Amino acid sequence: MAKILNGRQVAKELRASLRERVERLETRGIRPTLKLLRVGDDPASAVYVRAKTKGSAKVGIDAETIQWPADVSEQELLARVDALGREDAVHGILVQLPLPGHISEEKVLRAIDPEKDVDGFHPENFGLLCQGVPRFIPATPAGILKLLAYYEIPTEGRHVVVAGRSRIVGRPLANLLSAKSDAGNATVTLCHTRTRDLAHFTRQADILIAAAGQPRFVTAEMVSPGCVVIDVGIHRFPDPENPGKARLCGDVDFETVEPKVRAITPVPGGVGPMTVATVLENTVLAAERRSP
Repeated sequence: MAKILNGRQVAKELRASLRERVERLETRGIRPTLKLLRVGDDPASAVYVRAKTKGSAKVGIDAETIQWPADVSEQELLARVDALGREDAVHGILVQLPLPGHISEEKVLRAIDPEKDVDGFHPENFGLLCQGVPRFIPATPAGILKLLAYYEIPTEGRHVVVAGRSRIVGRPLANLLSAKSDAGNATVTLCHTRTRDLAHFTRQADILIAAAGQPRFVTAEMVSPGCVVIDVGIHRFPDPENPGKARLCGDVDFETVEPKVRAITPVPGGVGPMTVATVLENTVLAAERRSP
């Protein structure tokens, strides 16, 4: 049986340490403040924003969700992002993706003050990450690294295969894991939708990170015995036992893969809680950096 990498437990411990950091800031009259911007009524976005708001309350961060209808103009959204960047009391700005098609995600992400970009998606912050001196590490990659460190799963000298090349997960994670650092020093293969014979690469992995956004696409035949599997995906599907309700699954076919591997993250309860906790950590870090 594989070891289950419990993201909920690790996130709980991280929040406890963040609460202590927030209390130290409060003694200096500083209250970390996060603004969450959400456009439209995408159900998944609503879940993510609620989780970040709830997590913020647990550690003492003031979090406010600013909601717009799906037809808000790009100009109005950009103006609000710019205004928040000028507010000294605001430490973190997070625009929940995806955005409606008429709004350029690139323009909006560029409009965020890089020193308040707690998602780490601004080009300046991504550039710093690639140079090995990150200001903010994107939340999901940061959470994955913390999870591996907590369970003492080494990356140095290991072959890590990342399935998925998004700027949110795959690309920053490949940079971090290959960097000359305690959390890196791995040999990284970055695969994607145009990779030929994907299973040829995934079977070589000491650590496989599934982040392709395809439900249950990693099967037992695609992993080697003793591999560590990190499942980034989260998908909803109808619950056959409870009509009208839904279940969650990841990018990994957990039932067939789990008996074969050394360790694996569950869905839910694996990477997801770590992503939320590291957004909070970035917000606290932003407040610490901007405090006198």
